[in-house]
Amino acid sequence: MDILTAMKISGSALKAERSRINIASMNIANANTTRTIEGGPYKAKSVVFQAKELDGSFQNVFNSVTDKLRTVEVSEIVEDDTPFVEVYDPSHPDADENGIVQMPNVNTVEQMVDLISARRDYDANVAALDAVKSMALKALEISK
Repeated sequence: MDILTAMKISGSALKAERSRINIASMNIANANTTRTIEGGPYKAKSVVFQAKELDGSFQNVFNSVTDKLRTVEVSEIVEDDTPFVEVYDPSHPDADENGIVQMPNVNTVEQMVDLISARRDYDANVAALDAVKSMALKALEISK
């Protein structure tokens, strides 16, 4: 694998993890939103990743299927179908005639764990990019 290929793979992972961080942050920010533009409470969202074959060099064409290099990309962002949380709060402006308010289906603990996990994955890919950069600089030093 050449240096640019390694950078493409880590770069695609950084982009995908950034999307995961953005979605988790958006879910946390809307954890108490009872009114959206579409109507009703906010629905939690999650990111779906998909492996994508790396558009490759001549050598990649001749590698076997198991040796093909793949990057990652966000294939879609899906809404969570878990039911909304019902809370008794008759003073809330969105309460029904029985005083029940439908709150978003956002589990803040789950979102925080996802946020921490995405951050660690992001940091790991930054470290991989730093290692590739370091190897490239060492190769340039050797050629002097």
